[in-house]
Amino acid sequence: MTKNCFRILFIPLMVMTFLMIGCGGGDNNNNNELPITNTIGMTFNYISPGTFTMSISPFELGRIDDETQRQVTLTSGYYMQTTEVTQGQWWQVMGTDPSSFDDCGDNCPVETVSWDEAQAFIEELNRREATNGYRLPTEAQWEYACRAGTTTPFSFGECLSTSQANYDGDYPYTGCSSGTYRKTPIAVASLGKNAWGLYDMHGNVWEWCSDWYGSYSSAVPRPDPEGPTSGNYRVIRGGSWNIGARSCRSANRNGVTPDYRPYDLGFRVVMLPGQ
Repeated sequence: MTKNCFRILFIPLMVMTFLMIGCGGGDNNNNNELPITNTIGMTFNYISPGTFTMSISPFELGRIDDETQRQVTLTSGYYMQTTEVTQGQWWQVMGTDPSSFDDCGDNCPVETVSWDEAQAFIEELNRREATNGYRLPTEAQWEYACRAGTTTPFSFGECLSTSQANYDGDYPYTGCSSGTYRKTPIAVASLGKNAWGLYDMHGNVWEWCSDWYGSYSSAVPRPDPEGPTSGNYRVIRGGSWNIGARSCRSANRNGVTPDYRPYDLGFRVVMLPGQ
């Protein structure tokens, strides 16, 4: 296994929901919908419905065989958390901090959490906020939001610099310049955001998706895909501070067991309107 080609296949108190409406237009793809922030400080940007191509190009450098090109339509809009869930947010909901880098601070991403533990957080968050709208993003929702309308390997273009994302800069994307290897996660929103106002979609920590991992069922265009109905592995996306740029591409996908909880794996949540 090389560092630049990462693949893991391990074969409270009820409160009134209060949403603060942002005072200015968000960096999202629908300027009529403003960002919202919930009672524990999680901010979400609205992502409009749309059609895009997952994986984009079969000729993309570093592409892996499971990145099958397919057209996807998302028929409903959703709110995507602008950052990864932080240690401080996890503490407010769960009263614990499982992170290996717990000295990084409240604004660092929570990590060392399994898919099952992420689901427990979401269940408790829904209870506290008196809603059923919070959940993990589907893989299609995640890539659509990550790309933010782009067709390049990264939402920032053909290359990814370590001033834009926290990854192992000793392993840059093919033909791009090397950078810094920080050897640790960093506070969320410290670096660049994509065109839809989302931070750390490349690097910092891997992010859980709701889908079971598997081959895309069809190249035929289909609405709102949710992955296989069963499986052994759950999808993770985005790469991390501990991996090269190739694995941080918008199209890169991996699968790990739901109980897997390494020190570079976290998550962010989506919120569905009207739930």
